[in-house]
Amino acid sequence: MDPNRLLVRPIPMDHHVYRRADLLAHGYRDRQIRDALDAGVLHRVRSGWYADRSADPEVVAAVRRGGALGCVSALSKHQVWVAPGYPDLHVRAGKYSRSMADGFCSGFGGPLPVTKAVDDVPLALMYAARCMTREHWIAAADSVMNSRRISADELRFRMGHIPSPVADWMRACDARSQSGTESIVRTRLRNRGFHVVVQPRIESIGGYADLRIGRLLIECDSRLHHTSPENYRKDRRRDRKRLAGRWMTMRLTYDDVLFGWDEALADICTVTDAGRHRIRKVRPK
Repeated sequence: MDPNRLLVRPIPMDHHVYRRADLLAHGYRDRQIRDALDAGVLHRVRSGWYADRSADPEVVAAVRRGGALGCVSALSKHQVWVAPGYPDLHVRAGKYSRSMADGFCSGFGGPLPVTKAVDDVPLALMYAARCMTREHWIAAADSVMNSRRISADELRFRMGHIPSPVADWMRACDARSQSGTESIVRTRLRNRGFHVVVQPRIESIGGYADLRIGRLLIECDSRLHHTSPENYRKDRRRDRKRLAGRWMTMRLTYDDVLFGWDEALADICTVTDAGRHRIRKVRPK
């Protein structure tokens, strides 16, 4: 049997890292696995686990340590929005890992067995509640719900039993959020007592804004926001139409939100403290 057949008949596992049990379940035999190891098509990561030539190095490192890629690192692999500030490799220890020493992320219950190289999103999100700040976790949960088009109730169901601190955080989540920066701004402003409307429809432009406080519209750029000439023209036209419709617009960049929030908040408060954001009825002429 040609060992390279493992490359042309792959099995649906995480990032090209496989358990022996899964290889066998998908029709491979021990002899085929040994041939693939001898040919360099596979290499042994640890007892009972193998990786092929395309394996993700971070996933391999997590499995080699005796666990699964989990928590914040798993969320990133699943294309969930994750705030900056979590550079370390996050590894969840398995139920039968030899050591629960420092270096593994901790959950709220007992350790679970490792059956996949990368934890799925609900499990990773549960563990991330111990590693991320509240506002960053809320932003990640918003990203999960928005990108996968699921409700908070469905996400809670997929996460299984969740402790009261995580349940409290879940109540602050909003699936309508379009970016991590929008989630963070919403969370911070509500924590300060502002009444924040999410994704309000603005009739004068026939579209939506990110956030609204009174008649102050707040637009939050993501890190990947690129202003092409066409988008630049559209944004300016929208701002002009909003102003004509008695709305004010404040645009916040990714850096404003993540690294310059004090200044951004001061500017917002300059508007709200003076009452300029209040919606007043226009008197008939």
